[in-house]
Amino acid sequence: MHREPGASYPPVEPYDHGLLDVGDGNLVHWEVCGNPAGKPALVVHGGPGSGCKPWPRQRFDPELYRVVLFDQRGCGRSTPHAADPTTDMRHNTTAHLIADVEKLRAHLGIEAWLLFGWSWGATLSLAYAEAHPERVTALVLSGVTSTRPSEIDWLYRGAGQIFPEAWDRFRAGVPEVTDPRPSATALITAYARRMESADPAVRERAAADWCVWEDAVLAEEGQPPAYTSRPERDRLAFVRICSHYFAHAAWLEDGQLIRDTGRLAGIPGALIHGRFDLGAPLTTAWELARAWPDAELTVIPDAGHLGGAATSRAELAAIDRFAGKPVAP
Repeated sequence: MHREPGASYPPVEPYDHGLLDVGDGNLVHWEVCGNPAGKPALVVHGGPGSGCKPWPRQRFDPELYRVVLFDQRGCGRSTPHAADPTTDMRHNTTAHLIADVEKLRAHLGIEAWLLFGWSWGATLSLAYAEAHPERVTALVLSGVTSTRPSEIDWLYRGAGQIFPEAWDRFRAGVPEVTDPRPSATALITAYARRMESADPAVRERAAADWCVWEDAVLAEEGQPPAYTSRPERDRLAFVRICSHYFAHAAWLEDGQLIRDTGRLAGIPGALIHGRFDLGAPLTTAWELARAWPDAELTVIPDAGHLGGAATSRAELAAIDRFAGKPVAP
């Protein structure tokens, strides 16, 4: 399909969708669009807990790709939803999500696929690829994270050096943490406890305070707030899942995903990262590119974590390239 260089492909609707029983009482929503005989690709959304949106469909040429999108456990259209305080979070971990991706691949009869993930989706894509490298043909990772403790500490404490007034408000949201200079882990754990409260007002207040902080760090001039503008149900699930994952360092060893890049040998990768990403500094993408010879890093000079036109162009170019499509300079 022809498109102008850098432009997204036209909107496309799924031709198939369903709910996959992945165990533990969880049903994961999935959808497929594009060419049923095309190159398989999986979209891995961020968050964790953000749910997948329609826009990633337009990163793929619908004539060349068979594109699978899914909502990770507890969010989007998957059930049970984490906004429901009775939903058991014990069965929502990185290992569970990796297993879900494998079950979805087998359910759809796909031998191997390209993974397109951003932010937390980059972490989950790396974790899946290192666990099942034979099932991955390429990786396109944008807003690269590996969710190691230093990255979590930066986002929920270190970035307060740039946004001190917003961090003071975030800190004030959990007054039970009495240390005047608390660790990120202490703050996140306190928010996670509040998201398990039986009192809906406590949960709603904690979700609101968390999302105000996320927007303070990640929102960019001229863009609407990405987190506080979400429907309440989505905010509650997002914060409950985020705080649950980050309080446990995503159940990953410190530096595990960069340490184990040897498992990605022979898998081509495109790493796309904004120079001014205040939520996930460039260091992780840089270290990952140095450890993974088959990956190419593209630094977007004026972009932040939420990207922009130049980031979109780089994502489109990488995805086109991995389909064997000529890419305009």
